[in-house]
Amino acid sequence: MKPVKVGICGLGTVGGGTFNVLKRNAEEIARRAGRGIEVAQIAARRPNPKCETGATPITADIFDVANNPEIDIVIELIGGYTQARELVLKAIENGKHVVTANKALIAVHGNEIFAKAREKGVMVAFEAAVAGGIPVIKAIREGLSANRINWLAGIINGTGNFILTEMREKGRAFEDVLKEAQALGYAEADPTFDVEGIDAAHKLTILASIAFGIPLQFDKAYTEGISKLTSADVNYAEALGYRIKHLGVARRTDSGFELRVHPTLIPADRLIANVNGVMNAVMVNGDAAGSTLYYGAGAGMEATASAVVADVVDVVRALTTDPENHVPHLAFQPDSLSDHPILPIEACESAYYLRIQAKDHPGVLAQVATILSERGINIESIMQKEVEEQDGLVPMILVTHRVVEARVNDAIAALEALEDVVGNVVRIRVEQLN
Repeated sequence: MKPVKVGICGLGTVGGGTFNVLKRNAEEIARRAGRGIEVAQIAARRPNPKCETGATPITADIFDVANNPEIDIVIELIGGYTQARELVLKAIENGKHVVTANKALIAVHGNEIFAKAREKGVMVAFEAAVAGGIPVIKAIREGLSANRINWLAGIINGTGNFILTEMREKGRAFEDVLKEAQALGYAEADPTFDVEGIDAAHKLTILASIAFGIPLQFDKAYTEGISKLTSADVNYAEALGYRIKHLGVARRTDSGFELRVHPTLIPADRLIANVNGVMNAVMVNGDAAGSTLYYGAGAGMEATASAVVADVVDVVRALTTDPENHVPHLAFQPDSLSDHPILPIEACESAYYLRIQAKDHPGVLAQVATILSERGINIESIMQKEVEEQDGLVPMILVTHRVVEARVNDAIAALEALEDVVGNVVRIRVEQLN
């Protein structure tokens, strides 16, 4: 049987890793796929010194690959929204299957891309778009297909996790660790997508769609970054028995689906709370399997390439099957997707960590407790620190029971209006994940 010919668009970190893995493990991959897989063309603006491409034809124009009649599968690894979308749609229009690691593309344009792929009877595979080398998409879409998924929660951005780990373990400030992350290549020169949660929201959007059978709705994901976190809050959380992680949370409720990315206190004894450095992890809770945890490298040259090549193997295995019997892109048949809404953050329910800076006057704690009680907010624990010498203020740290966020917003407004409360109340959500 003749080999399947693939074209790689983009020869950067992931593209180079993909070429190297396909070349190095060609025999093993062929045994798994049932056919040989040959890189027939590469589109790249510049060579990758970590890649020995040999006689493989190279073009500077990505659309040469999409239009090449010899190519069966186009591997899109150029990143971004606009040109990647045009490339993928052109490849699909030409009857080619697509493998991509582009989470932004899938989160924002996936509905359009999958509809076009169904029309043309081709597959679009995107395991590498979420959590690098961790096969979490396959796990949810296929391994947990017997389950009604209740919730999932993930550390799905390695840069943010590295920063929070350094802040907790070494007491360093956010800005200091961010500079190191940029120097190490973990963070871009413009780190906004990583530290403000946009990258994680792209990935969470994809995971939620597969878990719950809903259309991709990135624009409805609530996103909050870690740039305002202080070492004080990291330390107070630790004293209360929690770790702060930048978490993506998707949860099924009777009213709709929660879809949110934000700093989160997690009990320190949870496995996911002990995922450190640049590593990723995703917890998934199903009604039959219970909670399962998927852990590993969320980025990197060959970790991500592992997922890309696994998708290529899946596509090759399915080349002879009826397109109507392919595994659905979002796990559920297209006409069975749910129209349950994504809830606004005000309607989401969580427990809360609140830090209040108060003047050292009698009766302040009683006022705080009254404001919370009047809004039906119960306090689980409270910690009051010594007066801070530099400003004479008393830090008061409270952890509440679970409550709808709108009530907490109202309470914070009332607390900040108190004469004895100085500055803004710090609010961080708390998830038990049990």
